Amino acid sequence: QVQLVESGGGLVQPGGSLRLSCAASGSRFSIYPMGWYRQPPGKQRELVASISSGGSSTNYADSVKGRFTISRDNAWNTVYLQMNSLKPEDTAVYYCNTASRNTWPWGQGTQVTVSS
Repeated sequence: QVQLVESGGGLVQPGGSLRLSCAASGSRFSIYPMGWYRQPPGKQRELVASISSGGSSTNYADSVKGRFTISRDNAWNTVYLQMNSLKPEDTAVYYCNTASRNTWPWGQGTQVTVSS
């Protein structure tokens, strides 16, 4: 059973940056496309960025395009999300998981709060 552990969240001012990390246990990480999802308060979880299994292809939601960058290191079973030019509307709990129909058990997520 794969376990996902997200980290790197925190409180940041508008315009600031954060880098999120997600470590996955198990040996199946490298064969799956991976994604970063977020769930704002009172709203549903949404996919904001995804990356192919080998890392050569990425996709972003329009709301984060040009500000967020997803990357992965298959040697370390880790996926990252670099978030720049953060806005208050980016406030949410951020999760990683596969970007496919079959998701793994969700981790605890990491809280990102953008506020002055």
